[in-house]
Amino acid sequence: MKYNVFGRMGRQVSRLGFGAMGLGGSFGAYEEKDLVRSVIHSLERGVTFIDTARNYGESERILGLALREWSGERPFLASKIQSKGPGNLGWGIPIPVETAYPRGWLRESTETSLRQLGVDTIDLMQLHQYWPQWDSSDYWMDELLELKQEGKIGAIGISLPDQRHDIALPIVQSGKIDSVQTVFHIFDPQPLDCLIPACEQNNVALIARCILDEGGLTGFLKGDTVFEDGDFRKSYFDYLPRSLYIERVNRLREMFIPAYAGSLAELAIKFVLHHPGVTTAISSMHVTKFADENIAAVDREPLPDSVFEEIRRHHRWVRNFYETKYWD
Repeated sequence: MKYNVFGRMGRQVSRLGFGAMGLGGSFGAYEEKDLVRSVIHSLERGVTFIDTARNYGESERILGLALREWSGERPFLASKIQSKGPGNLGWGIPIPVETAYPRGWLRESTETSLRQLGVDTIDLMQLHQYWPQWDSSDYWMDELLELKQEGKIGAIGISLPDQRHDIALPIVQSGKIDSVQTVFHIFDPQPLDCLIPACEQNNVALIARCILDEGGLTGFLKGDTVFEDGDFRKSYFDYLPRSLYIERVNRLREMFIPAYAGSLAELAIKFVLHHPGVTTAISSMHVTKFADENIAAVDREPLPDSVFEEIRRHHRWVRNFYETKYWD
């Protein structure tokens, strides 16, 4: 495993982090004991960064069970405050901050997270929704600063709702936050254009998510793949005909596997971690087999700069698959 300094906090975190969305059943149902084991297994393999959220079902509770079993050094814990906006409101289209995070709600959500995780402090607390027009109202930042002063959270971050990366630029440059979490993968390398350089310049940590594009960049998707009810991906890959997605993935396989990576997943992880401005990249590792494969990719030979640039320039395929969830 390789490690990075987490922005101005000065803490070391693993470059590959445990994305805990899968602990809440978003990618299918698993036995609780197996999910707990997946967390401990990843920690044993050198992962020190875990990202969860109030909105991830039972994720925080299950993570709390794993932390109580873990006897090693406590990992860096990041969570997200759940928006109060009903249904999908506020994810695809902005809503007032007073609707998403009414006064007092940030504290209530944070204290619930602390109880579920069984800890006294959450190292990083993020807004799960963020829109730049909220910056004109300061009460929500004041509430987060109070929680920080009380020692209930260690740092403040935002998580961007989808691929509109540039909406974070003003707050990154303001010095008010410690981290930004954003979608970043082979098909969508747009954070490299503006957001990652801005984070580097302002010493703001960059957390890359969806690095395997909800699993699509592993090559698992087939024309007849069926997703269970409740699986986050049930409509995700049907924004366009699946054949278009599969064709793009096959093109990557033909051009870069095995010359530069042993698998598509390894290629995707190497691509996201190539730029030093990416502090940590989170991947769902609730299945130990996949955790081992992902973790191994971090220590393999990095992509040559020329290959990285070729992928960045000629394989980008920017589209917002979240539209099928939020605007359909």
